[in-house]
Amino acid sequence: MSFSHPFHFLLELIPFFLGWILGFNCLSFWLQVFVINHPNEFYNALLDKCKSSKKRIALASLYLGTGPLETKLVETLDSRLGQINGLKVNILLDANRGSRGKLNSRRMLLPLLQNYPQCQVSLFHTPTLRGPLRYLLPARYNELVGLQHMKLYLFDDTVIISGANLSEDYFTNRQDRYLVVSDCKDLADFYWGLIERVSGVSLALDASNNLTPRSHHPYKTSKRDYVLKAKEKIWGYYKAYLDRNVNFNNNKENHDTWIFPLVELPPLGVHQESKVTAKIIRSFPAGSELTLSTGYFNITQQYSDTLLYKSLAKCKILMAHPTANGFLKAGGLASGIPEAYTGLAHRFLLGVLGSGQAGRVTMHEWSRPRWTYHAKGLWATPPLHRYPLLTLIGSSNFGARSVWRDLETGIAVVTANSQLQKQLYSEEKALTNDTSPFTLDVVSQPQRKPPLWVLTTMWLFKTFF
Repeated sequence: MSFSHPFHFLLELIPFFLGWILGFNCLSFWLQVFVINHPNEFYNALLDKCKSSKKRIALASLYLGTGPLETKLVETLDSRLGQINGLKVNILLDANRGSRGKLNSRRMLLPLLQNYPQCQVSLFHTPTLRGPLRYLLPARYNELVGLQHMKLYLFDDTVIISGANLSEDYFTNRQDRYLVVSDCKDLADFYWGLIERVSGVSLALDASNNLTPRSHHPYKTSKRDYVLKAKEKIWGYYKAYLDRNVNFNNNKENHDTWIFPLVELPPLGVHQESKVTAKIIRSFPAGSELTLSTGYFNITQQYSDTLLYKSLAKCKILMAHPTANGFLKAGGLASGIPEAYTGLAHRFLLGVLGSGQAGRVTMHEWSRPRWTYHAKGLWATPPLHRYPLLTLIGSSNFGARSVWRDLETGIAVVTANSQLQKQLYSEEKALTNDTSPFTLDVVSQPQRKPPLWVLTTMWLFKTFF
């Protein structure tokens, strides 16, 4: 396989995706596909797109916060709905996270439902949480079982793919990743339909703050029946799109960027994204460079084995320092989560050293004063190239929850566009610049050793966080 020119490697990558992953062509000019680097830019983009949308707006997130920035976002939606006749708004959140507390996501959105019948709010409830367990687990802890975790923001024919939620910290001092794909109707149509399908098996929020099922009830009907119907509706939609995937049959020579939507639907038995990610990691040859980033380091055994024993590429892992962990100031048992992630990272580091891969696989902790880290994804650079030709970006943390519990979506981007490649390179370098090596010397410091109760809890509940 030759790597003397970017297109040579791209021609090898495209068939890797075609046939079993849905793909869209994109003309990736400077303004059509671009990277956002700062939370404030992300927030301003959401406001600007809400103000300019004429046909449709879809917001899929774990939850909507309740502060002044979130209020302004809702007010912007309200104003736009009042201005544009026929504008459709579809909002998808998680049922348990969106219902937490007296002032919650549901209450924030009631004015839209009360004033505009063309606005729809749906809350996905995992079918795994049912029976006595649903009543025994209190708020917050019921979210451990499974969540709607997709982060997708759609405005007319523009899509913003991210890992960021709709709350103040994600708009100010919580570092994430954000990719904007403008004027790509095919991709926007697909994601609009995907959100509609997930909403169709979720609970509908009405103007009186009541939740009712749109079709099969996620926890009152048979789990088997619900899973079968939901899988047919969501994964069947994806496969139907794949079957009529005509985009790659026309004018391929005019395009320099290809976008492949990926989904992970653990409650429905769909594990596409994790399989694709593992295959990408093991497919890049020696001399390649991979950077894997996660806000919560809890990779599965499959990912661990792939990184250590099935990959030849040099791999750099970025993760949050305990002071940059989103659970740093949490109360109760959650207060030990940052230390638990240190324990999990330590275990993987021992695996790196024990397998003799320390020269190829390195670990790095991100930290910045008064900031937290939530960036996730993958950058891949083949041999003899300076800039990444492939990136994965979306909601997945590559951890146990992403593979076994939560609904996730992301995209694989393969590009020969030099400007986009440079943006991806700059994005990865900016994140790396705020990291320090995670080594045995670091983890052996007394203040970094997790207490026994954290280690015990970590092993018992490893797949829940």
